[in-house]
Amino acid sequence: MDVFSFSASSPRCLSSEGFLLKHIRVADWYRGSLFILPNRCSSRLLSTHNTLAIRKGNCVQVSCSQKSEITVIEARCMDEIYDTLAKRIVPTAAAATDAYFKHIIGIAGPPGAGKTTVASEVAKRVNLLWPQKSCSFDSQVQPPPVAAVLPMDGFHLYRHQLDAMEDPVEAHARRGAPWTFDPALFLTCLKTLRDKGSVYAPSFDHGVGDPIEDDVFINLQHKVVIVEGNYLFLEEGAWKEISSMFDEKWFVDIDIDKAMERVLRRHISTGKPEDVARSRVKFNDRPNAELIIKTKKKADVIIKSIDF
Repeated sequence: MDVFSFSASSPRCLSSEGFLLKHIRVADWYRGSLFILPNRCSSRLLSTHNTLAIRKGNCVQVSCSQKSEITVIEARCMDEIYDTLAKRIVPTAAAATDAYFKHIIGIAGPPGAGKTTVASEVAKRVNLLWPQKSCSFDSQVQPPPVAAVLPMDGFHLYRHQLDAMEDPVEAHARRGAPWTFDPALFLTCLKTLRDKGSVYAPSFDHGVGDPIEDDVFINLQHKVVIVEGNYLFLEEGAWKEISSMFDEKWFVDIDIDKAMERVLRRHISTGKPEDVARSRVKFNDRPNAELIIKTKKKADVIIKSIDF
């Protein structure tokens, strides 16, 4: 097996955006314990020998921008990224002793970026890794899940609320835009979660087209909560305070044309005629995506989405 060692003084290079980046290749096999520390542009790597030992292939590239303190994670397959993100979270969360502790992560990105999949896959991996890191579990007992996902979709306005708007036709056509959500209710939910350690939240029934009240329960045993949604990092009105609720902000980055291709296929798969699906992408999904992409600069971590 070929092994390479890298120190934290690896050469730096200037990205096309003018950011000073440090590139580190990270694999799912390493010597000692590896921690990718959030919001630390020194790219400090802690291991048994203060070096990172990896093997060829199956590598994740992690870039840290010293200018904007943004970590960029990319790889040849999404599974490697999910593993890297889970390993990033667990040490911090497992070290907490407060019964009400919550490590809340916000995942934003345009429609079609894969936010829901990232959230669910990372949560699944955190639940698998947790017993290895936390001293609070008996090795003979199957531990309860400690990571949960809280989707923003449950905070859509109801159809009857859209009907009551000045232009209900436009409201229904633009459903999914920021003003078709209830950010005040969303903020209240996140504050309750932070203050009390548990909360009931709504989900969204795509078949019915309305939220389902109290369908998601985040309880005290959930130490990692991954909140996923389009507009988590907006800075207008209540959205700005929502953005401040997260311990980490992750953005799933994707070329907008590729994202819209995915959304188009999704619309068609749900039974929409192709011309109706294309119209919705052009007049609703793409304008929303363009707005969301502008919030990428607020992220701590940028995840490069690739085809699954």
